[in-house]
This record gives sequence, structure tokens and C-alpha cells, in this order.
Amino acid sequence: MNRDKIIIKNVHTNNLKNIDIEIPKHKLVVFTGVSGSGKSSLLFDTIYTEAQRQLIETFSTFARTRMPKLSRPDVDDILNLSTAIVINQNRMGNNLRNTVGTATEVNTYLRLLYSRVGKPFIGPSFYFSFNHPEGMCPHCKGLGKQIKIDLDLFLDREKSIRQGAISHPHYRVGGFLWKELISLDVVDYDKPLKEFSEDELNLLLFSEPFQIKNSKDKLTFYRNFEGIARKLEKAVASRADDETGEEEKNAYTKYFNYQPCEHCGGTRLNERARKVKLNGLTIADVCHMELVDVLPFLLEIDDEISKPILRKAQFLLQQLIEIGVGYLSLERAVGTLSGGESQRVKMSKQMDCNLVDMLYVLDEPSIGLHPRDTENLMNILFRLKEKGNSVFVVEHDPDIIRAAEWLIDIGPKAGKYGGHVVYNGEPEGLYHVESITGDYLRRNDKPVYQRKQGTSFFEIKNASSNNLKKVSCKIPKGVLTCVTGVAGSGKSSLIHECFAKQHQDAIVIDQSPIGKSSRANAATYIGVFDLIRKEFATATNADASLFSFNSKGACPKCNGQGVLTFELHFLDSVKTTCDECEGKRYHSEVLELKLKGKNIAEVLDMTVTQAYEFFDSVKIKKHLFLLQEVGLGYLKLGQSLSTLSGGETQRLKIATELKKEGNIYIMDEPTTGLHMSDIDNFYKIVKTLVKNDNTVIIIEHNLDIIKYADWIIDMGPDGGKKGGELIFQGLPEDIVNCEQSITGKYLKNVI
Repeated sequence: MNRDKIIIKNVHTNNLKNIDIEIPKHKLVVFTGVSGSGKSSLLFDTIYTEAQRQLIETFSTFARTRMPKLSRPDVDDILNLSTAIVINQNRMGNNLRNTVGTATEVNTYLRLLYSRVGKPFIGPSFYFSFNHPEGMCPHCKGLGKQIKIDLDLFLDREKSIRQGAISHPHYRVGGFLWKELISLDVVDYDKPLKEFSEDELNLLLFSEPFQIKNSKDKLTFYRNFEGIARKLEKAVASRADDETGEEEKNAYTKYFNYQPCEHCGGTRLNERARKVKLNGLTIADVCHMELVDVLPFLLEIDDEISKPILRKAQFLLQQLIEIGVGYLSLERAVGTLSGGESQRVKMSKQMDCNLVDMLYVLDEPSIGLHPRDTENLMNILFRLKEKGNSVFVVEHDPDIIRAAEWLIDIGPKAGKYGGHVVYNGEPEGLYHVESITGDYLRRNDKPVYQRKQGTSFFEIKNASSNNLKKVSCKIPKGVLTCVTGVAGSGKSSLIHECFAKQHQDAIVIDQSPIGKSSRANAATYIGVFDLIRKEFATATNADASLFSFNSKGACPKCNGQGVLTFELHFLDSVKTTCDECEGKRYHSEVLELKLKGKNIAEVLDMTVTQAYEFFDSVKIKKHLFLLQEVGLGYLKLGQSLSTLSGGETQRLKIATELKKEGNIYIMDEPTTGLHMSDIDNFYKIVKTLVKNDNTVIIIEHNLDIIKYADWIIDMGPDGGKKGGELIFQGLPEDIVNCEQSITGKYLKNVI
């Protein structure tokens, strides 16, 4: 048997049409196709999932209970699989204690280095860890931040506590904590807070824990009381954001300000650790530096004992710089990284892995990268392959597609019109087959640009957020402005931190993830499901809640899930289609109620385009038209959000925001996850917005969007401290002549 190929037989995951395919190993293989065609279904939901599932099955039953539960994908057989490692765009959590330094383990080597050769000697490496009691600042507990409650938001001084003077939802009138507070004789709960003395207010908010004698009927007991603001501040400081539910997280963070710790200056370390120096710098100084500056610092250290430590740290730093994140600092919290930055940080760690014959699976690694940095990315991918591994990549970037050693094009279109293997072979062959991807790779025509000229301007003056160096620029009103520059140059700081804060009414479409609950679907997300349920209610004289599978209408056996889950204790749980509702999610009586001959389950099984023709309601049509406009007409109304690709998710979010009325739109890399053909469709949407005199500002790296801009603001010249300057503002035709602009050099080839 040929072991150099992964052989897949009859895969029918999601929209894949019972395909058989052979994929060569030990090559850079790129999976491409329009958004929603089935690329991710084949690579992630089938190949990677099965590789992980089979690996987990080799572990003991005890170990498997503590690992992710993976169901077998919809495929007959997969032969010659290797152990798979996925490097995706999932954020690396939002724990304040997790930094770039800890995530990459560079901090580990730095701590070892300072404990060995730093002066004066204070002890072992954990004395330099802000996550260890011996190293952390005792005042901020190693967070580097002081968490202070915003009393103006927290309190309504016109009211008494009994009337609801404490705005925090945990202390709402009638709630548990409110009742507990009222039961303790601490202050006058019927007096408005504005009449409280300073001592009374401090007692209520910031008092140290103390015992209160309390009487109830004939019983006397003691209760501990702690200032409510002090208590909440401690609760926020003690928990990681990624371990907290969204609702609870918002309830806390809304009322608090984060300020640098006044004792450690935000370094997170205690005074003892901050006094140890190496070549004149403390470990806090090094963590504050950009990665491109940390490397020269380590190269200057000449110590025989530390050579193994230095070699590992230098190697990791070199990978991070090469992959395009050299502008980051080691102290940067991972929760502040974009999806693309998180993916590249995770990728750099794999370069130090000595395992071979692995299968690396990457999801659009070029996201967030300037064309300059894409070249470095390709070098990294080939180095992973040259170590004896297989590298499988989902990608839309034409440069990476052209550089692939093997190409798999899925299509021909999206949704139910996709799921076929359009092409499977060497890249040159794609130019000779009928394929949307091939059509775009073949075309070399340069369109005629009709640029709109702005007559008035928004102005940004002396912007200095993050790395910005007192930038002043102007943004024309009623036109398309693209903000460009390499990663870390200051684009997001200029628009999000400065412009957006000046214009609170602007509609911001960013890269924040949408919820992917199994109960959420395209109809619920865009808000059309409520309208559909009302239509059914009016037509059948029934309660609208009956037509929700999350409410009264849910199948009693599966509770509206459509599937039954059987827990097998020490074995993986098994999911089967509900035999009572047959996966339709609804009670049988609800399915008898019909609108124009269709029940609610049949309507949810319609595509957006079919539903648009089915309904007469103007409001419903308006919502569905927006989905069609962003190229999602093939989606089924009831399709779970968890089955959507990255590109589909992005367009769904855009459709939701476009239904709002505003005159300023800010979009942060909206082409993420979009195929070349989808970018053209997206531009048509933007063009419509501009035609209606809306101001559209797009932060973008994609040259196919930049070339259509009416105005360009180019930041740079590089990232981090070498960026933060205005390099150019003006027309795309003029930026190609700007010698300082890196963007201009690449734009010259497409304009």
C-alpha cells in the first residue's frame, strides 16, 4: 500500500457530496474555493477531527474522560493519517496573566537567565515570575494593573440603597446580595447616598471585613461584612476573563477601570525582582521591549553557563520576528492579540518541535498580514514541510495558492451548490479547468477606476494612542477610505482608539467572534426569526412562542436540539437524530400548523433565496435581501452557526450591521475568510454605501480592496516603535510613487 497519500473514501460531512480523494503527504497542500464551498468541512471537520479522534482513542479510558469528546466524522474511511496539529485563529484566551512571553515560553528562559547570571543574585527562577508569590508584586498580585470601581457608574446617589442606589446587577433590588446587605445593620438603607457622610460611604464601599452582631427574632448571630466595592474589586482581580461567562464578565468589567499598578509601575514584579540587572537592564525592562530589540540584547550576552538557555530563547525570538510579529512585546497580554497574531504566535512554537511526519493544519495563516510579510510566512510553511511534515492550509491568498505544491479546489459554488472536488493536482493544472478560483488566477485585466472625490473632511489631530507619534490626518466624507500599512504600524490605533472614540455613532464591524451555539442559526442571528414566528402566529391564530424550538414548541424528547446525546460514562458520548421529531426540533402538534402550506421546520429548511420568494412581508424580505446582497443566498435559514465557515461568519456579521442606518462605517479587515470572487461582491456592497453618501473606512491589507479606494491613509514605515507615523494620504495612483510606502510598492503591481 502507498503510504505517501492520505486516502479518503466517501466523505459527506456537512455539504460535501460523497467524495473520494487522495492527498499527497509531505507537501504544502492548499485547500481553496469560494467561502462555504466545503474546504473547512474536508480539512478541519473530517481530516483533522478523525486524526484527533483516533489519537485520543489510544489513551486510557480514564484519560479520555478528561479530553475533548470528538464524534466520528461523516466518512467511510480515512487511510494513512498522521498525528495532526491544528494552528487556528482561535484567540489564546483573555487571562490577564497570560502574555506573549509566557505563551511562547520566552519568559521561562529569561527567568532562568536572570536567576543564573543576573546581579545581585536573589534565588531560583520563580523569584522572577509574576505568577508566583515569590516574584509577583504584592499589591497587584502580578496583574500589573489596579482594578478600581467607577463610582459614578456604580452608584445612583439620588436614591437610597433600598430604592436601588447600587447599579451593579448583582445588587439589584430584590436580588440575593441586596437582601443580604439589607439584613445587616451597617448603614441607613433608607437615606439617599448623597446625604451620606464620607465615613458612612467608605464604610459601605471599602471597609475591611469585620463581624456584625445580628438579631432575628430571639436568635443572635454574627455575620461578616466587607465593603461592597472592595469585595467586587477582589472578585474581578481573582478571576480570568476566559473563565467567566459573557453575561457575568460584562456585569463586572463595565463598572471597573484598569490602571497601571502604582507600586510596580505595571511590571507585575516585586521590588526584589526589579533590582536584578543583566547588562544594565532588569527583566521587566526586557519584557517591555519589542521582540526585535530583545534579540540583539540576548546576542550581546556572552556567558558559558547560559549558552543553552540563550540558544533556545534566541531561536524562539527569531521565529516570532520572521513570522511578522516582531513589533509585539513579551509583556503584551495574549487577550489583546488579533486572531491572525494569535495564530502566528502559535505557529512560531512549532518551529522548535522535533517531531516528524506530523500533519500541520492551518486556517488562513495569511490573515492580518501585509503582502510583505506573506513572503516570510511562506518560508515558515516550507520549513515545517522540510522537517518531514505535511502542511495542509486553507487559504484564499493568490500568492500562497501559487506557491503551493499541491492544490485542492472545492466547489464549484457555496452551500448546497458546493461540496465537489473541482480540482486535485499540481497548481499549474488549475489554470486549465473550469473553476471560479482558476478564473481569478488567470485574469490580468486592470479595471478602470471611478474614484469619488470628497468635498469635506473629518480631521484627526495629534493622535498619540499606543505607538502613534502625534499623527494628524484627514478622512474625506462620503467616500471609501482604506487605512493601510504593515502589521503593528498603528492602523487600528488611529481608527479605533482615536477616530471611533470621537465619533460614537459610527457603525463598527470588527473581527470579534459571533456566538456559535448549536441553538443559534442564521435566522436568529440576523433577527428575522422573530418576524417569521409572528407571521406563523398570525396565520394560525397560535402563540408565537410555539414556533420557537427554544421555547414552547420544542420537541419534548430532545428539548429542541434535534439530536439525542447519550452519555456512556467513561466512553465518548454518542449523538443520534431524535426519533420523535426526526431532527426537526419541534413538537408534532406545532408541525401541523402551516403558513402557505409549509410548517415552521420546512421554512427553516429553505435557503435564503427560497425564503425571499416564499414570504410576502416587506420586513422579512428586507432582512433576507441583505443576506443575498452579501452572497449568502444559499444558506438555509435554520443552519446552525457552528457549521458556518470563517468567510460566511464574516459576511453574516456584515449583513447584520448593514441593516442599521448610519453615515459612518468602520470595517476592520472585512475580507477575512473571503474568496477572491467574494471580494468583488463585497466591494459592490461598499460601493452602494458610498453611493448613498456614507463614509466607509476600511482597515485592510488586501490589495484587491485597496486598489478600489477613493482615499488611502498609509501608516508605517514599519511596525511597533518603528511605526506610528503617517507615510501617505491621498489617491491610490499617487501612493505608488511614495518611496517610503511599503504598501505602494506592492500596489504598483495591481493598479
